[in-house]
Amino acid sequence: MQLNDFHFELPSELIAQTPLAKRSASRLLVQSGDKLSHCNVNDLPAILQPGDHLVFNDTRVIHARMFGEKSTGGKIELLIERVTSETGVLTKIRASKSPKAGAKLRLGEVEATVLGRVEDLFEVEFHFNEGQNISTFIEQYGQLPLPPYIERAVEDVDAERYQTVYAQNSGAVAAPTAGLHFDQALLASLAEAGISHSFVTLHVGAGTFMPVRETDISKHIMHSEWFSVSEQAVNEISAAKAKGGRIVAVGTTSVRALEAASVSGQLLPHEGETKLFLTPGSQFSTVDAMLTNFHLPESTLLMLVCAFGGYKQTLAAYQEAVNQRYRFFSYGDAMLVWPAP
Repeated sequence: MQLNDFHFELPSELIAQTPLAKRSASRLLVQSGDKLSHCNVNDLPAILQPGDHLVFNDTRVIHARMFGEKSTGGKIELLIERVTSETGVLTKIRASKSPKAGAKLRLGEVEATVLGRVEDLFEVEFHFNEGQNISTFIEQYGQLPLPPYIERAVEDVDAERYQTVYAQNSGAVAAPTAGLHFDQALLASLAEAGISHSFVTLHVGAGTFMPVRETDISKHIMHSEWFSVSEQAVNEISAAKAKGGRIVAVGTTSVRALEAASVSGQLLPHEGETKLFLTPGSQFSTVDAMLTNFHLPESTLLMLVCAFGGYKQTLAAYQEAVNQRYRFFSYGDAMLVWPAP
């Protein structure tokens, strides 16, 4: 398929710039084949069935955006992609001129050295005083990295609302946004309705916002992300399936983690990197339904949803969402997608 097969017109005013006052108040477009239904996220306990099983991504967004200067005085901006050690990171660096290996950087009171490049990222080593480490430095000095389509500065509300209420394992540079719709009241209602859940981890990378540059999407190389599906999660998901429950992945990141751990055709515990690129024609072994936000035109995330819900059906659902003025992207509304027949 071609990249422009995944284009749609999105009025800019539909891109949500702020979260709603209540997480679970978002609208929910339910797509099942050609059938579309307009609901709300807080209807989920009634929409799903007792025995169904939700799978959440419990990654936590780190304060990955940092500002500093080169030894020459030039301003720099870092967007950390991954923490690699107690003192090292892989990061994007925005500067008037890209630093070379050996260049010295200063971020606040801390100095760092550029060790080299790994594809489009820079390997940077920080030089801390005794007792300091990269994780605490990032949280103290860095900023929450809001997506590029949110055209405002970070506000106090984002510290809470750009994290899921169950975020636990730090490492993401973008939120698993489908999970942002869940508050403690909704989680309690789902449990009361007999709907169980498990957690997996996938640390969302900045590559999730990178445009696909290949016209032929089969030539696109997916960015790598670290994930973990534990033995406990596998046992819980397998038990739910054995009882007839449907596995509902909350977010495309949960889908990628589960399907990456199911490449053998069976869900198995796994920890490591994945570059899994799901496009129309891909097979799904574990996921029976997905809850997801609305994604960017021509993005790998939209391609994944089209792979699961059907190409024509998904693009028709997106057009309906535009027509009905749904809110798009990270702070926007949601879809519940059942696979195309």
